[in-house]
Amino acid sequence: MQRVPMTAEGYEKLKRELEHLLKVERPKNIKEIEEARAHGDLSENAEYHAAKERQSFIEGRIRELQAKLAMAEVVDTSKLNPNKVAFGARVKVFDLETEEEKVFHLVGPDEADVTAGKISFTSPVGKSLIGKEVGDTVVVKAPARTIEYEIVEISFE
Repeated sequence: MQRVPMTAEGYEKLKRELEHLLKVERPKNIKEIEEARAHGDLSENAEYHAAKERQSFIEGRIRELQAKLAMAEVVDTSKLNPNKVAFGARVKVFDLETEEEKVFHLVGPDEADVTAGKISFTSPVGKSLIGKEVGDTVVVKAPARTIEYEIVEISFE
């Protein structure tokens, strides 16, 4: 079983979601099924079928989260070299073409959220940044264009 790197923040978020599903959503769904079952004929009971479908989703998500948490390897960024880009780093870059600054937080694939600036370390941009230092220029071949970033700052918050 291959371990999947994850930030402590990402790990806690998945744990909270799992706990919410187990302690809130699952018991609520059980009550919904019981109430719908009390309405009689199950073959034409839309509430019952909706509740059973929701149950299937909840149970599937619980299993998925349990598997992700079991395979997670929480990376302690305090032990990493603060001068090089690595997993968990927040990297401020300067786009040499558009002259815009961007900040990328390198996270695991399950934590990626481009709108929040969180990119997977396995993405093309993430791969190109790993191991680089402040002042280095990286070239990323994206589908739309080739992007050149200069690394301005590296932090592990």
